Amino acid sequence: MDSLQGFPSERDDAGGSHSPRSQPIVGNPAAARHAPVVGPADTSLFHTSHPRRTAARQRPVRYAGSRMPVCTICDGVGLVRVVDSAGRWVSRPCRCQEMEREERRLAAAHIPERYRHYTLDGYETAFRGAHPSLAQAHLTARKFVDAYPVDTAGKGLLFTGSIGVGKTHLAVGVLRRLIQERGAHGLFCDYRELLKNIQNSYNPQVSTTELELLKPVFAAEVLVLDDLGAQKPNEWVWDTVALILNTRYNDKQTTIITTNYPDLPAGGGGLTEVERAAREPTLGDRIGDRMRSRLAEMCVRVEMTGEDFRQTVKRARFG
Repeated sequence: MDSLQGFPSERDDAGGSHSPRSQPIVGNPAAARHAPVVGPADTSLFHTSHPRRTAARQRPVRYAGSRMPVCTICDGVGLVRVVDSAGRWVSRPCRCQEMEREERRLAAAHIPERYRHYTLDGYETAFRGAHPSLAQAHLTARKFVDAYPVDTAGKGLLFTGSIGVGKTHLAVGVLRRLIQERGAHGLFCDYRELLKNIQNSYNPQVSTTELELLKPVFAAEVLVLDDLGAQKPNEWVWDTVALILNTRYNDKQTTIITTNYPDLPAGGGGLTEVERAAREPTLGDRIGDRMRSRLAEMCVRVEMTGEDFRQTVKRARFG
């Protein structure tokens, strides 16, 4: 595994709270007058060194069965009354407002339903026969989140390994954590599905254009590109991959990639057809050596080894 240059170890999240500053009333002044009151002793709820982590631990209770969930802290007003450092009563946004923004960012990331529950905390590395590289990959993912965005400097992660070792799980776990704790705007993108949609856009009966499909891929602050190299390579595929990776590279956007192919150069040029068929394809074979070289600048390589997790621990069963 490549060294994590510039990535610090996991940081201590403890930090001293500070007194809130006086701010004008936010939202409807009439509604603000009826906002729930929080006394001086409660102001720490709204001012912590890591507000998103605090919100995750102290989530407002919602009424079950309601089509429009109502926060039990602010009664749906979106504001609470607190005392500022000067002893004056002022209005502050309720924690539920940040929660709703977080939920909107997660929804906008288009994480597939099957992967939606994947988290870094839920990644297992202690099962019987687990290869040490899995625990190391998990630690690297956590360090990356802690270092983002200042110390990562636009770099991403390249998870490589055979099928079923948890590459997508870690990639989605990192994406979710960056959305929830760093306020990042992210996007999950399946490599084959993206290429198929782009090809379909060439159909004159389809109103969506190639640019409209690629625009969110270019613009995403954090992009997860899952299963890179899965599409059979040709000149068009290589040109499309080059356009995506070069655009994000030039804009210093964070890209997290998973691939089933070893991060090795293309080969087999001097081999017979039988020898090429017996040889294991590489990432260089699938996306071209030029783009593989680009990835070396864009991403820290995380190699993962092990048996297919889905065939052992997560094998489908009834009952």
